[in-house]
Amino acid sequence: MSETLLYRIGELSKMAGVSPRTIDFYTSMGLIEPEKRSAKNYRLYSDETLHRLQRIVQLKKDKYTLDEIKATMAGWRKVSSEEQVSGKLLELQLHLEQLQREVHEIEPVLRQLKPQQAKQVFKRLVPQTAACVEALMLLLNKGGIM
Repeated sequence: MSETLLYRIGELSKMAGVSPRTIDFYTSMGLIEPEKRSAKNYRLYSDETLHRLQRIVQLKKDKYTLDEIKATMAGWRKVSSEEQVSGKLLELQLHLEQLQREVHEIEPVLRQLKPQQAKQVFKRLVPQTAACVEALMLLLNKGGIM
């Protein structure tokens, strides 16, 4: 059985592209937690923590608040290995919420377009959007969700 690789805060900081202070803050908030402590009492973090940290960074870029991120991460903690599909659906839901936010941000611009300009924009957009929605509906129907 192989030993799990653990990282000190400085190593984790460099790999995730955030400051050690940010890691301290996220740890104090309960967003991430050390795997264990070293003999010299250093906090040691696992690859799973690195992945969680990368998700947090991405959610911050997607304009989620830390409270929203904390609630989302709490939901992810509940996901067991049998429920990986639920985790993926949760990620899709978060992504769709982000897309809704972005659409809301560009709505004023879209309203100012001339009819011909709007027609051109939607002509390019609608096929991909329709295909995505159709794929989600098929997925939901296959799973007996709808």
